[in-house]
Amino acid sequence: MAPLIEAVNLTRALGDSGVETRVLDGVCLKIEPGEFASIIGPSGSGKSTLLYLLGLLDRPTSGEVRFEGRAIHELDDLELARLRNQRMGFIYQFHFLLPEFSAAENVMIPMLAQGLVTRAQATDRARELLALLGLNGKEGKRPNQLSGGEQQRVAIARALANRPAVIFGDEPTGNLDTKNSRLIFDILERLNREQGQTVVVVTHDPELAQRAPRIIRVRDGKVEGEECRR
Repeated sequence: MAPLIEAVNLTRALGDSGVETRVLDGVCLKIEPGEFASIIGPSGSGKSTLLYLLGLLDRPTSGEVRFEGRAIHELDDLELARLRNQRMGFIYQFHFLLPEFSAAENVMIPMLAQGLVTRAQATDRARELLALLGLNGKEGKRPNQLSGGEQQRVAIARALANRPAVIFGDEPTGNLDTKNSRLIFDILERLNREQGQTVVVVTHDPELAQRAPRIIRVRDGKVEGEECRR
């Protein structure tokens, strides 16, 4: 069976006018279905760039990303956006909830954007997810009526809305206190353990990173211990 995600000789360079900085330099990496992996590394090492490339939010300078065995460079921007919405969920350091909408409505947005479910079905799914994340009774609350930890749990529910193959987190606890950071990781661990959800998370917190069964270390644009086969 093909890996869920595969990076093949991935390079990402920035700069112009003949001055180029390689943020990632020849990275090869596989993420298997059902894995829980944390990506760690010093500031500026390329870990967030790697996450954005794996999550199809950016395109490599060279090399390729394969998702479910498909070469992503073959897709145009519209096809990429559709694939991200259908098969991937994203959690960021800041929740990016829409302030004018309730918690349930924020979770419904990715479902309604696809146009494949009715509003009633999206409402039921949103309530189900919010209950799963311990937010019973919070469905009608707007983001400014929720705590930071609750806002991030709504963001996780939104990421799960379309039953993604993988959830990506870019410093998802970076804006939270220790208690809520551990709670968010508890939730991600439970989703991985009980539902087989694939999770890939960038974190600067070594204690949280150690909770993931797999640790991917990025340094100077390369993934330690991973070599490209020639």
